[in-house]
Amino acid sequence: MQSENRFFDDLAKLVNGAAGTVAGMSREFETNAREKAKQWIGGMDFVSRDEFDAVKALAAAAREEVESLKARLDALEGRAPEPVKKTVRARPSEAE
Repeated sequence: MQSENRFFDDLAKLVNGAAGTVAGMSREFETNAREKAKQWIGGMDFVSRDEFDAVKALAAAAREEVESLKARLDALEGRAPEPVKKTVRARPSEAE
C-alpha cells in the first residue's frame, strides 16, 4: 500500500518549477550576453572572416599583377629582371 504524502508531492512540484525557472533564466542570460557581445564587437569596426579573406585574395592578385608588370616593363626596356625579394614571416608559434 502506498501512502500519500502531500508534503513530498508539493516539494517535488516546487523543485521542478524552480528548475524550469532557472533553465529559462540561464537561456535568457545567454541570449542577452550574446547580443551585448555582438553590439560591443560591432562597435569596434572588426571585419568578418569573409571580408578579410576577400581583401587578402585581392592583395595577392594585385601583388602578382605588379610582379608581372615589372617583368613586362623590364623586357620592354631591355633590362635584366631584378631578383624578386620574398619576405618570410615567422608564424606566431615559431616566434615564441
